[in-house]
Amino acid sequence: MQSLLDIFAQIFSTLWAHKLRSFLTMFGIAWGVGSLLLLVGLGEGFRTGNKRELSQFGENIMFIFPGRAPAVGGNMNSARAYLLTYQDYLDIRTKAPHVRYATPVLTRNDVHSTSEFATANGEITGVEPQYNMIRYLPLKQGRWLNWLDEQQRRNVVVLGDEMTRNLFPGRPPVGATITLNGIGFEVIGTVQRVGRGDENSTNMRAYIPFQVMNTYFPNKSENHKDAISFINYQPVTAEAHILARDEVRKVIADNHGFNYRDDNAFEGWDTVQQAETMGKIFSAMNTFLGTVGMVTLLLGAIGVVNIMLVAVTERTREIGLRKALGATNRSILFQFFLEGVLLTLLSGLIGMGVAGTLMFLARNVQGPQGFDPPRLVPFTAALAIGMLTLVGVAAGLYPARKAALLQPVEALRQE
Repeated sequence: MQSLLDIFAQIFSTLWAHKLRSFLTMFGIAWGVGSLLLLVGLGEGFRTGNKRELSQFGENIMFIFPGRAPAVGGNMNSARAYLLTYQDYLDIRTKAPHVRYATPVLTRNDVHSTSEFATANGEITGVEPQYNMIRYLPLKQGRWLNWLDEQQRRNVVVLGDEMTRNLFPGRPPVGATITLNGIGFEVIGTVQRVGRGDENSTNMRAYIPFQVMNTYFPNKSENHKDAISFINYQPVTAEAHILARDEVRKVIADNHGFNYRDDNAFEGWDTVQQAETMGKIFSAMNTFLGTVGMVTLLLGAIGVVNIMLVAVTERTREIGLRKALGATNRSILFQFFLEGVLLTLLSGLIGMGVAGTLMFLARNVQGPQGFDPPRLVPFTAALAIGMLTLVGVAAGLYPARKAALLQPVEALRQE
């Protein structure tokens, strides 16, 4: 134990004797580790932020909107507009086996909402009860729409968070009555706030049964009979999203008389495909940021190699003197091993600590949409510090072994 303490005392005295060189080396290592962790942390924040944004819509959500179908395949100059209908939705339910859930959606932005306390403008959305199985709509109070509401065409409404705040400032909404263009509706539930700030339009929506919506507030387009705004659907699994998309397209194309293989005839949004694309972007970004960080880390490693080579060369006479006094090759190598580990490990931990502190301080900073605060990635931290430690050990052991193998007389002759 005493010999180990003596070795540590010698290591610290050596580092202190070369304060500037030791500081610059440790600074380079800490800077490299800290930069790498911050860069990877920023990439991780971007990844989790976008994943969170997509999760605000729901899991594996797909949309199909009205579009323009060319009368001549591939020739959009001959295109005619078509609307989606309730029958399209019914056919999707029976003819698309890879679709787990689907719902017609009918929306209007020109309906005035009024309570006994205030008036608000928002989007009124008619949906069937399975809508909340597809979309992310966490209830805050009350209940969601059910099939009795749909079948009996009840005048009931579920309010988004912002609509609730506007219509019932500081007052309980559930059980109260609001009017939509003068028609009374009972508030049966409210939805928790979704997203950050005013980023998500879900908060400014009110949901009523689809058949009630179709009766009072139908689609305003020409030839709007049974027309709907769009269809939301969800594949049975994320991997089956292409099969589900093609089945839905075939139903729409058959009903409206065009070729379902014509991509230009469809307007849609596939969040599964978007997530896959974003995943590729994140992988490329992480590779880039990791490469930049590794280059910075490499510069720190070069500094470690330099100081260890110089330190061993300067101490060749010391090594010869210790051998002459009876020190073994093993004890000499062990000292330089500990010196390399101590120098790199301590510097790496300092860099990790500084990077972790900066990320902790930034945890409450709200970045742009799709960005979360940077976060420490433990695997990257362990990998960076581990690599630097190996470099420091190798850089110290190689020249130390050469010096230790010299005869004491030859080592003492070294200048």
